Amino acid sequence: MSDSTEPTPPLPPTRLDSPSGEVEGHPAGAARLPGARRDGYTKLPTGPVGIEPVVVSGPVADAPASDEEWAPSVTEMIPVDDARLAPWALLAAIVALGTSFFVGWGIPVAIVAVIAAIMSLRRPVESRAMGRWALVLGLCATVYSLGWLVWAGMQFERLG
Repeated sequence: MSDSTEPTPPLPPTRLDSPSGEVEGHPAGAARLPGARRDGYTKLPTGPVGIEPVVVSGPVADAPASDEEWAPSVTEMIPVDDARLAPWALLAAIVALGTSFFVGWGIPVAIVAVIAAIMSLRRPVESRAMGRWALVLGLCATVYSLGWLVWAGMQFERLG
């Protein structure tokens, strides 16, 4: 057991090295940029970027604003994609999973559910949670149905 009153050993002296030649060679106000060679740049760091003019559309800034200017007209409405695939994929996956508990012939519905779930996950307007559930349940239904089909195939080998 050691006493807490023992003195700590002295720290070694700090040693500062002189700057390298690369640091010495630059003027005080100039900083070396990343990727720069000692003899300077030989090419631009990126390719030329096209500059396209900015087109400003809308009301004049000094004109008084009215509500009719900013209200979209019926002809300008963007069509909304209301067709949802994730609920149908989830319904097919649930039916396929229920069927796969009893027989193996639900595998086509399970494969359709998996494909529809993958398609729904690739669409930005779909419910991600519903698509994930459809995918997981569809894969489970596929595995269970394949298990039934393998078991039925083994039973036919015993009979023949």
